[in-house]
Amino acid sequence: MGFYRRNYYEVLSCMFLALIPINGMASSGLSYTFYSTTCPKALSTIRGAVNTAVAKEHRMGASLLRLHFHDCFVNGCDGSILLDDTANFTGEKTAGPNANSVRGFEVIDDIKSKVESICPGVVSCADILAVAARDSVVVLGGPTWTVQLGRRDSTTASLDDAETDIPPPGLSLDDLISAFSDKGFNAKEMVALSGSHTIGQARCLVFRDRIYNDDNIDSTFSESLKSNCPDSDGDDNLFALDETSPAVFDNGYFKNLVDNKGLLHSDQELFNGGSTDSQVSSYASSATTFYKDFAAAMAKMGKMSPITGTKGQVRANCRKIN
Repeated sequence: MGFYRRNYYEVLSCMFLALIPINGMASSGLSYTFYSTTCPKALSTIRGAVNTAVAKEHRMGASLLRLHFHDCFVNGCDGSILLDDTANFTGEKTAGPNANSVRGFEVIDDIKSKVESICPGVVSCADILAVAARDSVVVLGGPTWTVQLGRRDSTTASLDDAETDIPPPGLSLDDLISAFSDKGFNAKEMVALSGSHTIGQARCLVFRDRIYNDDNIDSTFSESLKSNCPDSDGDDNLFALDETSPAVFDNGYFKNLVDNKGLLHSDQELFNGGSTDSQVSSYASSATTFYKDFAAAMAKMGKMSPITGTKGQVRANCRKIN
């Protein structure tokens, strides 16, 4: 769930559903039982593949969650982030927030292959992303939610929109609230979704300014990072977004913020004397409260401007249009 501009980190990542459409978040055409007769083993197949991938590399759970976030925030949850460049369009993979950063495409390819083998031409890549994100959170110990299904895949992608629509990690609190509001989320939902940073890693490039220049950071914490992130080298060196429990989806991220140990500038903005301090404190004190709000916000995000009905297509290969 997490916020990026150039070559960003892992991350961005619900049980309550939006009752009315907000900024394109209509659920028309989506259903909890969409594949119950056309591909009844789809969900168990996706879950098994995700569990295997995350068991091999815990970081992959954060990668799959982030793929879903980056997909939905750019023209809706339509699988566009998975498309390779073509002669007709430049895709989203090389956009600043994604280049040399988003990962997990091979896992999605594997899941798609397994699903196609049992139900060819039925399950969309966009739905695979949505379900894989949920299953990644669950296998790492986080909450579950019911994913509405029936998304279809886009037949194009937009490099320009990917450059502008994903919130970067240097934003102020006001700018974060504004960026998420533009996508139909309120401040409470923004904070909940930011909790996706309880898993995953960030590159030195995106937190260097914070550890050398911000004054709202624990001094011991910042010094511990400088050895792995010197002021003029090591751009690709990685550090856990939540150093206390990097492979577990819990509320450790919010506890870190209360202790001024947020890795990214935008992380610590959530607890820096502003309007969201009390919510961060609440989540730091109660994982149950965080889980409930995160699940609700994720379900809402999954309904952002889906392609449904006869529009779009169900790609046979998630990397290219049919």
